[in-house]
Amino acid sequence: MCTGRIDLEFILRAFSHGADGVFIGGCWPGECHYITEGNYIALSTMYIARRLLKQMGIFPERVRLEYIAASEGNRFAEVVNDFSAEVRKLGPLGKAEGIQGNGWRSKLDAARGLVPYVKLVEREKLRIPVRSEEAYNDFYQSEEFDRLYQEFIGDKLEISQMMAILRKKACSPEELSELCGIHPTDMARHLHQSAMHGWIAFDESRNLVTVV
Repeated sequence: MCTGRIDLEFILRAFSHGADGVFIGGCWPGECHYITEGNYIALSTMYIARRLLKQMGIFPERVRLEYIAASEGNRFAEVVNDFSAEVRKLGPLGKAEGIQGNGWRSKLDAARGLVPYVKLVEREKLRIPVRSEEAYNDFYQSEEFDRLYQEFIGDKLEISQMMAILRKKACSPEELSELCGIHPTDMARHLHQSAMHGWIAFDESRNLVTVV
């Protein structure tokens, strides 16, 4: 299967089911067997997955993409062994990051709910016109990508995490901020925006936020 078919949902689903790492192996750039040049799509997907994980407080190194030709059996063994060792060093998902209980799963579920939207943003705002590994690496490690990510994805993910918690129980703004790992100032902004949309309501007598 072409690495271009590796959907962001596949990566997040693997983690939400308890995988400690996700390894993607594909053709070298310029050697794709399809006109889509799917290895560049996979590179974009990897960077976005890593950025989502980082925002959720999960080590982004848990996702790795390596280029390996069919004739490079020794290289395949080397990179897989190296990645396995790195994942073991990182430790179990969630626990190693210091995320309490199954909080990591709730974060991942919230991110999975955003996948269709994130894919739309990638196509419309993050697609690189130049097909080269260097161009992709430069863009996805740039301040411009960080700005676009925060503008179009970052806030959406935080609100999605917030709403996932509120669907399970009413919380105070302070508790929400702690559970989501979001700064109180940003949480106040998200709550105000969500209230304006009619998604939540405030019970001022008990200092609780509830889903409408």
